Amino acid sequence: MSSLAEMLPALLVAVPILLAAVPIVLGLRFERTGWSVAALTTTALTAATVYLAAAVYETGRVVHVLGGWGETADRPQGVGIELVADEFSVLIALLVTVTAAGVLAYTRVGGPRGNTFYTGYLLLIGGLLGLSLTGDVFNMFVFLEIVGLATYAMIAAGDGPESAVAALKYLILGTMGASLYLIGVGFLFMATGALNMDVLGEAIPLVAEEGGSDLTLLRAAFAFIFIGFALKVAQWPLHTWQPDAYQHAPDGVTPVIAALVSTVSAYALGRIMYNVFGPEFLTATPYLTEIVVTVGCVSVLAGSTLAVIQRDVKRMFAYSSVAQFGLIVAAYGLVTQTAFVGAVIHLIGHGVIKAGLFVAAGVVALGYGARTVDGYAGLAEHRPYTAGSIAILLIALIGIPPSAGFIGKWYVAVGAVEAEVWPVAVVIFLSTMLTLAYSARLLEKMYFTPAIPVESPHSPGPVAADGGTDTGADDHDGATALGRDSFRRGSPDAVSIGMLGILVVIAVAAVLLGFAGGAFFEWLEPFTSEVFTE
Repeated sequence: MSSLAEMLPALLVAVPILLAAVPIVLGLRFERTGWSVAALTTTALTAATVYLAAAVYETGRVVHVLGGWGETADRPQGVGIELVADEFSVLIALLVTVTAAGVLAYTRVGGPRGNTFYTGYLLLIGGLLGLSLTGDVFNMFVFLEIVGLATYAMIAAGDGPESAVAALKYLILGTMGASLYLIGVGFLFMATGALNMDVLGEAIPLVAEEGGSDLTLLRAAFAFIFIGFALKVAQWPLHTWQPDAYQHAPDGVTPVIAALVSTVSAYALGRIMYNVFGPEFLTATPYLTEIVVTVGCVSVLAGSTLAVIQRDVKRMFAYSSVAQFGLIVAAYGLVTQTAFVGAVIHLIGHGVIKAGLFVAAGVVALGYGARTVDGYAGLAEHRPYTAGSIAILLIALIGIPPSAGFIGKWYVAVGAVEAEVWPVAVVIFLSTMLTLAYSARLLEKMYFTPAIPVESPHSPGPVAADGGTDTGADDHDGATALGRDSFRRGSPDAVSIGMLGILVVIAVAAVLLGFAGGAFFEWLEPFTSEVFTE
């Protein structure tokens, strides 16, 4: 293994956090340098993560011990803080870096454009990469706080008091979640005397065998950690921060937090459950798996039902995320290899799909002023590429093959059958029907509902960037034939080729990932074989 590969986990975390100060410093002399700094940084991070993934594929996990505090004769393993790149963590790191680089194609024109925004952006990416790669449970808390602080600030950057209220709600509930997690870590340390994940993974089975008060501490630790992450992952009824945060955050912020923040938190929960506590502890603890599966299934049904009744598009997608993360949590609770791989596939696929859907929502709001389902009437006629990309992403979200949404749900359902937990398969079917219901509303508006005519229509304008016609784009009162709330604040000229390009790329990726089920199984096999055979 090359020395560069060994250093990359530390560089991936340190570089964006250190460079987060650059946009502010350069902003003292130059205006709007933040985007260039963020673009160069995220592009370099993407290339470095690809190189690290190749190293993991060739030689196995890559471990970097900060400060060289590795295991020695007088210093046991786990004293130093480790960053670990393995088959599981590097997939999430790739999702973080690729999404972070891709969303910049929207923010270049759609904003936010301030240098302070890109400082928060880079800080968020550094925190997410740290959360993905850390091998220490206390260090995970540190990165949870970095991610939380950056996210609070980015949500509050939206216009109007609603953004500030949404950020405050996220601040309060997010802090509660992190605090509960930290209490759980304290109980873990009391029971085992360790914080390193690998050391904990070896110590917990021994403590569980001995029983007594230390076993009680372990069970309490899991309860606090699980509830803390249930808040972070927005599981019902602890989900209330997410719809407001997604709806009122700036359109350039929502794709990042929707695709990455809760996704990486869901990854962290899976890492704690399987690497730290282990399948043996999960299945041996009375009612533990049943509770986890129940929380996930209730979130699936509640989130899907609430999404059906929403009129605001971003809010509808937010409730959809509550349901999708519920499916991942339920898959974790099944404790089978097939269900776990399905959860990872769904985690990656959902991140890609939601990044695309929220980019699309931003494009439609920026260029055409529509934010409600009714406002999308006639969109396919006038903006075919935008509508087509949305349609593909909605089909993937429903889980129609071939798509990322289908393959993840399929493996989770097969895992449920293997575990003989049949209600999970039923919940997946019901959720798919509910997802079809709210997706069909949007598809019907775009493709089958005629645009609402304005009182004083103008002649057709020039051809739009995505192949449609700019009907009424120059109306002084902001009204057009695309719906009652269309173009009130939008202008088709504000939608760049880069925005449409990244939207189309994400839609294609959502389909191509549907063919990668076998590749995911092969990639994760070293990790899953180690976890499920110990």
